[in-house]
Amino acid sequence: MGISFQPVWFDSLGAKSSCLLVKTPDLSVLIDPGAAVMQPSFPASWAKKLYWFAKARLAIKRASKGARVIVISHYHYDHYTDFDRGLYEGKLLLVKNPNEYINDSQRGRAEGFFGNLCREFGDIDLGSVMQPPKSRRYPNPLDEIPEVREKDFGDYNRRRKELLRKGLSWFRSRVKKWRSWGWIPELKFENVEVRFPEGKTFTFGKTRLRFTKPMFHGIEFSRVGWVFSTVIEHGGQKLIHSSDLNGPIIEDYAEWIIRENPDLLVLDGPMTYMRGYLLTETTLRRAIENALRILEETGLRLMIYDHHLPREPRFKEVTKRVWEVGGKKVVTAAEFLGKKPVVLD
Repeated sequence: MGISFQPVWFDSLGAKSSCLLVKTPDLSVLIDPGAAVMQPSFPASWAKKLYWFAKARLAIKRASKGARVIVISHYHYDHYTDFDRGLYEGKLLLVKNPNEYINDSQRGRAEGFFGNLCREFGDIDLGSVMQPPKSRRYPNPLDEIPEVREKDFGDYNRRRKELLRKGLSWFRSRVKKWRSWGWIPELKFENVEVRFPEGKTFTFGKTRLRFTKPMFHGIEFSRVGWVFSTVIEHGGQKLIHSSDLNGPIIEDYAEWIIRENPDLLVLDGPMTYMRGYLLTETTLRRAIENALRILEETGLRLMIYDHHLPREPRFKEVTKRVWEVGGKKVVTAAEFLGKKPVVLD
């Protein structure tokens, strides 16, 4: 037995989520145990949306019972649940560092989450364990993505340079905040342990869990924040859960996946329901081209291509080239489970 997995809940099932249960002979890992109600434009009644959301929460709670490790890639409600004692009790939580590479809204949510952990499992307040701010060096994020930094976007180059300049200014303002905030530490209570996994490897028997450094949530300097991706290895098999790379949009992230050459890939797609608003045609083309490269240049056996995509009924038409080149090895989570994406009904 190697790596097996079960999509617990994904967007194609009717509620926003990217929750995956992964099992090896050594342990079970539940990744991103969160769900959110579909947006107003989703073509279903409010009652249906609430029904699917309730089903998602129940499925995630059930899946957590057999998991030893829970991974939270970032603090968006479709990726984590705050708060459910039964979900987290007795687990090792590998969660996004709440102190850096994070925006204000997710920092606020993280404070609430850690505060609940402290009260529920330690009978203490978060303030009693908070540490003084830390002054750290933060390099230019563009140095981490050289392919994007040097890429020629033709007529879009001038506008792009302006956006990157503004993005870098925004990043520097974030750094000032990270250096001023009280530091939330890793925690260990009798019934729960919390670690920050970015850039680290954890070994359980013959199973390795590897985590990337913080990656942009979508496009460069996305104001939405940062995430990390999860790599699980056992017995020569490799699974990647990409979290919210949105395509991936960034070419260096596609290159990273190609170098990893996973057997199984859970990849979120571009937000086609935001096309013409938050999703430009340039960004959409990048996401599609990067997905095509991954399919053509790796030995992937299966790609779950979901999350963000099945939030509008034309998602397969908009990303048609990906489905065509991928053939049967590219499916939504619903299709993997033998169902039809609810948005197509």
